[in-house]
Amino acid sequence: MAEHDFRYSLLSPAHTLTECRALAPGRYQVTGNGGSIRSGDTLLVTLKGSRDLSQRLTVEKVRHLINPPGQWMAVASGPVFRELAILNWQVDCNGCGKRLDFEFAVDAAAGEAARAPAAEARIAELGWSSRDGGHFCPTCKEAD
Repeated sequence: MAEHDFRYSLLSPAHTLTECRALAPGRYQVTGNGGSIRSGDTLLVTLKGSRDLSQRLTVEKVRHLINPPGQWMAVASGPVFRELAILNWQVDCNGCGKRLDFEFAVDAAAGEAARAPAAEARIAELGWSSRDGGHFCPTCKEAD
């Protein structure tokens, strides 16, 4: 089981994604070049419309195409979004005032109530902490 990184920030003509589309919530069809993809591998792909968000997809089955050489098509499973929304928020550190401008993904079909938990999860991924209604950057978090 290998992990293959296909994020936009690592553009390489010999190792790229041609298409990644949802077949159903949680199931994706991915077409790409290079990487020697196999069943059970993990693909790290950039979310469409995002500058730095990505998601992990687990390859269920893969078909290597004859033409063009090196191209493959895979069916993969991943995060379940009925309606993907990418939002930008900002928080300020309650310790030093440093600002975090970040993106996060949320299932828009879940409504307004799903936004805050998704934002808090993304803040934690970025190394910040939340407590007592405040946010603290990694430096201030360590100082406590």
